[in-house]
Amino acid sequence: MSDYTPHQVFELMQDGEDIQLIDVRQPEEHEAGRIAGDRLVELSQLALAVDTIDRERRLVFYCRSGSRSAMATEAFRGAGFDAHNMAGGLLEWASTGLPLEPADGYVA
Repeated sequence: MSDYTPHQVFELMQDGEDIQLIDVRQPEEHEAGRIAGDRLVELSQLALAVDTIDRERRLVFYCRSGSRSAMATEAFRGAGFDAHNMAGGLLEWASTGLPLEPADGYVA
C-alpha cells in the first residue's frame, strides 16, 4: 500500500510507530502550519538529503494536497525505500480536525 489517509498517519504516530514523516513543501508553507514531529525537506532538495533518510524505517511524505508528496513517494519507492504518501495532504489532515503545529497553524 503506497498511500495512507491522514487518520492512518495520525494513528501510526499515536501508536508510537517508528516512521519518518517528511514535509516536502516550501519553508513558508511549513512555517504556517505542519504536523508535529515532521521534518521539512523541500521536494527540490530531496535528492541531496537522501543520505540523511533512514532506509530501514518507514517513510511517509506529505505536502499541501498530496501531489508533490506522491512524486517523492514514487521516487523513493523506486530507490528501495518503504515509502508512502499521505493522500489528500495537509488539506485533508486539517479538514478532518487533526492537530496542526503551531496551535494557530493553518494550511498555506
